[in-house]
This record gives sequence, structure tokens and C-alpha cells, in this order.
Amino acid sequence: MGAIVITGFMGCGKTRVARELARRLDAMMVDLDDEITKRTGRSPAQLIDEDGETAFRAIESETLREVLGAREAKVIALGGGAWIQEANRQLADQHSCTTIWLDTPFETCWARIKNLTKFAHSEGRVTRPLSSTNSAAPYINSRTFMFQFVKKMLKNWFSGSC
Repeated sequence: MGAIVITGFMGCGKTRVARELARRLDAMMVDLDDEITKRTGRSPAQLIDEDGETAFRAIESETLREVLGAREAKVIALGGGAWIQEANRQLADQHSCTTIWLDTPFETCWARIKNLTKFAHSEGRVTRPLSSTNSAAPYINSRTFMFQFVKKMLKNWFSGSC
């Protein structure tokens, strides 16, 4: 069984859900943006600003490939734009990952991120893309409480139906 991959727009709660799920599974969790920062010494925003979106996406995909290949992390929180890259969706599929799309209203995400400089480019604008695909399943929306979701995922995980 592959890892559980949490995806969604930046600020939707991916890291929080991934941490709670990993805690309850007593499993290793990786936040892909944090892993990129650890490996490169620069944040995703810095990489995009300094090297461009294309270069950053290549680093992001390679980091995801390595994290999945190591098979240590059982829960992975993707960066906000990672899921729009076909290569990343294919990696998740090749590694038999269960993917979860967290659908939080844009207004909620924006309220969480609008003042965070780590998401803004030097001009102060946020330019990371909203994912254009809802191909991840199950689909979690704002009416689903995180802990109910985590409980359901744990039940499915241990019964082998994930």
C-alpha cells in the first residue's frame, strides 16, 4: 500500500490534516514544501522568484519522486500547486498512493495566506496556481470535519480499503 498524499490549494489545511493523520497512524509525515526547503536551502517562494516556476516545478517533482521512492513517509502533504503537474499525479499513481483533495473555500484559504510573506513574490503578490483538477479522491470539502475524516481514513487504512 502506498502513501496517503494530501493535496489542495495553498492554505487549505494540507499540513495540518497530514500531521494529524500521521500522528494517529504513528507514521512518518513529509511536508513537500518543507522537504524542498531542507534540500535546497531556499523556500518554494524563493525558488520561484529566483529561478522561475518551471525550475521550481522540476525540483518539486524530483523531490516527490525521491520521497515516494524512499517509502518511509506514509503521509505526504503536497505543496499547493504540486497536483497540477501531470508528472506528480503519475508519480502518486505509480506508487499506489491514496490521494486526498482538501477543498476549502478560496475565501478561507485567502484569509490564511494573504499576509504570509513566504507565499508572496518580491512584488507582494501571490502567484501560485489554483489546481485545475479534482481528480484526487476522496474529496473533502469544508463541511467535512478534519477529525471525522481522519477517523474514517484510519478505519479504511487498517481495513486495507484505502
